[in-house]
Amino acid sequence: MFEKFKELFSSENLLDSALNTTLTMMEFDHKMYDAARKTLRETDTDELPFDIRKTDRKINKFEREVRRQVMTHLTIAGTQNLAPGLALVSIVIDVERIGDYTKNIVGLASLHKKRLKGGAYETTLKEIEQVNDEVFPEVIEVLKSQDKKRGREVMLTEEETARKAESIITGMIRGQNNKLSIADAVCLCLYARHLKRINAHLTNIASSIVNPFPRIGFREKQ
Repeated sequence: MFEKFKELFSSENLLDSALNTTLTMMEFDHKMYDAARKTLRETDTDELPFDIRKTDRKINKFEREVRRQVMTHLTIAGTQNLAPGLALVSIVIDVERIGDYTKNIVGLASLHKKRLKGGAYETTLKEIEQVNDEVFPEVIEVLKSQDKKRGREVMLTEEETARKAESIITGMIRGQNNKLSIADAVCLCLYARHLKRINAHLTNIASSIVNPFPRIGFREKQ
């Protein structure tokens, strides 16, 4: 879907501006996520290197800006460019939701002052974190390059990431191999769920490059 942007709007500064704004939002999301994860998992404090809530407010402002830019463009250009415009608006919703889940991780860090350990689930947790660490910058590059092949590779991470996250949550609820405190157990379950949802929104964004508008957020139709 996104590959049509340059083709349809190559002479339109509004679309270029909206796309650049979306990329800026993604960069902010990445910075926020990285800081939140490190604070929760690598430190014994809830101190962050910057004001994450102020950054999140910037993302919300950018989302409104993208909507205005797309609406203005469609008002001028007409409905022949409706699908790409809707695709971009759909993407910024996912970007904004990633920011929300990142704030949730910061909230966990503020309540759980000590570094969160995964106990018997540490290896699985690290595998999920590694995937998200790799997917985040890759999605940004996919948006820039509009590379369908790389977009498909990102989309393939969702199912396995979700399975691993749910295995942690299910195992914790059933009390399997769990010697963690109640506080650690609750925090671990919530963190695993947040990581899962962040990955899902990242793969949704990648799907906008691969799929036509009606299938954004779904698997590619074979």
